[in-house]
Amino acid sequence: MSYQVLARKYRPANFQALEGQEHVLRALVNALENNRLHHAYLFTGTRGVGKTTIARILAKCLNCEQGISATPCGTCSTCIEIAEGRSVDLIEYDAASHTKVEDTREILDNVQYMPSKNRFKIYLIDEVHMLSNHSFNALLKTLEEPPEHVKFLLATTDPKKLPVTVLSRCLQFNLKNISPERVVKYLQQVLEAENIKFDEAALWQLGRAADGSMRDALSLTDQAISYGNNSVNDSDVKTMLGNIDHREVFGLINCLIEKNASDLLDKIKTLAEFSPDYAMLLAQLLSVFHRVAVAQAVSETIDNSLGDRDLVLAVAESLSREDVQLYYQIGLIGQRDLPYSPDPKTGFEMVMLRMLSFTPVSLMPEKSGVSDPGAGLDAAKKKTVRSESEPKAADILTKTSGPVPLNRVVLAGGEELPKLDPEHWAEILPKLKLSGVTQSLASNCTISASGKLECELVLNEHYASLWNNTHETRISSALSRFYDREIKVKVLVGKTTIETPAEKETRRQDVAHAKAVQIIENDEKILKIIESFNGELDRDSITARPKEQSSKKETGE
Repeated sequence: MSYQVLARKYRPANFQALEGQEHVLRALVNALENNRLHHAYLFTGTRGVGKTTIARILAKCLNCEQGISATPCGTCSTCIEIAEGRSVDLIEYDAASHTKVEDTREILDNVQYMPSKNRFKIYLIDEVHMLSNHSFNALLKTLEEPPEHVKFLLATTDPKKLPVTVLSRCLQFNLKNISPERVVKYLQQVLEAENIKFDEAALWQLGRAADGSMRDALSLTDQAISYGNNSVNDSDVKTMLGNIDHREVFGLINCLIEKNASDLLDKIKTLAEFSPDYAMLLAQLLSVFHRVAVAQAVSETIDNSLGDRDLVLAVAESLSREDVQLYYQIGLIGQRDLPYSPDPKTGFEMVMLRMLSFTPVSLMPEKSGVSDPGAGLDAAKKKTVRSESEPKAADILTKTSGPVPLNRVVLAGGEELPKLDPEHWAEILPKLKLSGVTQSLASNCTISASGKLECELVLNEHYASLWNNTHETRISSALSRFYDREIKVKVLVGKTTIETPAEKETRRQDVAHAKAVQIIENDEKILKIIESFNGELDRDSITARPKEQSSKKETGE
């Protein structure tokens, strides 16, 4: 007896043996058990997810000699004939090779005749989207009101190409891609039944390579069995697929975490020996960064569908949220630029080196006794050279109009930090030159206390999910640079009872917007235009002129 491929040998014979698609099976089973049968069913989904298989099982359910039910016997002559593809009353029609209207008319001419031996005459039309417009038009009336003895089972990988008139006449079932986790579980059962040794890591590679198709997974498994001489092991599958093991991506990420350029280039060099598809490798990297970002936001939502849950959670603990977002953005730009690089490997290396080079580094407070003379020289220059746009804190405090508040101590060579109040925090914040998330978080803080070279801030509790110690270090470093001395900052998360700089700015914008709306509403020319055209003023679209522009206009500049 000739060998039968796994995809055909393990094709499900009933709904109970079908892997996945529970949402479709539930509707079909309930309809069959309650005898609520439609005349046309449309199954959609990518290749290898079970469209034709479900249609054939449904044909058994409808024509089984034991009666209509969700559990066909599988042993009667009708069930056997359908399983073997020789049932005279199940007409399988490949629309891809019968696109002409003449082919469709052949169906219509035979619809009126009763089935030869079964309960229903069933037309299973595969890849139905390939029919021509004339064919669809010819089919419409029959598809809407076929004789009672006829059922239509349609399958397609591209439902968007079907006319809405066809879609409206069918019960539509959208089949989902099979997850790698489910594929691996099913492959384990198949290989155990076949008495073939396997490595679980190899099955994960096959599951990911199948890209949601169970048929592809079984075909790849057949190939792996042959390649591995009746076994499926990790190294053989990796070589056979010519792909990079998913775990190698985490090796690259680990080099980014450790800031190790040498190891990073060595790993890329090793991967190059497998002649990988660098665009696909970069896509894998981005996929991991996406899962890491999700894990950092809501860790419990990360499943093990790719077999890497523990690795993803470990990376999420090791990288800051800002780094992950930056890596993802650099990778996206790298995908766009990859076709323009001298060669794919060079382009991929540059993307990885860009991630390594442009990672935001926390600015640590400067200390005496720097081991690197160059770094010490740079630190000295930063302390002695100041641009006019960045005046010293003492200058800011002494140039205020009117008397200096009692809770502010002017820096004149002493070691006391000005006892900052919330108003001064809003004034000094723009001059700290913070950026990104750190700037946003700092603007949502208010000062609770300040003392000798120390400052305590309270962060609005609504922003707690964005907070980590990296931001505290950056704020501390910025204040240290501003005051020319090391200042320790402590940030607490809680309710802010005093207006934060962000809230103050929002209030200022609201007032400016209200004033702008009032000016527009009182403008006679605008009121006349609205009246003439029966218009309506969109207040949300009104923007206040920036403060700098309005001041320049008022001074005649």
